[in-house]
Amino acid sequence: MAVAQQVIIVTGAGGGMGKAIIENQLVQGNIVIALDLTVASLADLAQDSLQTYEVNILQEESIQEIFHEVYTKYGRIDGLVNALGIAQAATPIEEVTMADWNRLMDVNVKSLFISTKAIVPYMKERKKGSIITIASVSAVRPRPGLQAYIASKGAAESFSRGLAIELATHQIRVNTIHPGPADTQMLSQFTADGADAEQTKHNVFIQSVPLGRLVDPTDIAGAVNYLLSDAASIVTGTTLHVDGGRGL
Repeated sequence: MAVAQQVIIVTGAGGGMGKAIIENQLVQGNIVIALDLTVASLADLAQDSLQTYEVNILQEESIQEIFHEVYTKYGRIDGLVNALGIAQAATPIEEVTMADWNRLMDVNVKSLFISTKAIVPYMKERKKGSIITIASVSAVRPRPGLQAYIASKGAAESFSRGLAIELATHQIRVNTIHPGPADTQMLSQFTADGADAEQTKHNVFIQSVPLGRLVDPTDIAGAVNYLLSDAASIVTGTTLHVDGGRGL
């Protein structure tokens, strides 16, 4: 088998952005390791260079085992893309439960700690690697009622920046992408209970983007491809806004 350009691990692989990222990486000729609770949406991408694992990213031991298996098989792990994330329905703070808060922090922040901790030793060994986290423009341009989600994405960005300075001497680059409102199933999950999701999409989310359209998952995939590539070899600790101007 010909050696692929890179070996890339993608968490949150079953979502709209995750799938677009994987499709793009397969086109590049890379080996992709796809992780999510369910990967049924990737069935049409089945090929030798795609490995899928149905796993809970919060199960640290399972993630460590998978990463070890991948490294043993290929002798390298070049990139990690943290595309896993969940939304928060717009909710007044006094109605947000402790369970809501903990779930958002577990999935949107704790998962980053688990995946990064597991992969860094393999990247340090080769003195090369790129770690990318998909956060959200809401961390810098918040909307009412999304306070827990916003906190989780702000933490994701800060975590990435902290890792970037820590890992720079090992030639491991760490960057964040802030998508704007994206045309995925997740978008409707930000809608307040009782509100019309389609109306909110057009009257709130699209209207908030200066370029006048929602972010397409392929827009994020292109940004990921850049940050994984040698073209971004001097880029670390940055936050790339792929948001149609929403963050302005």
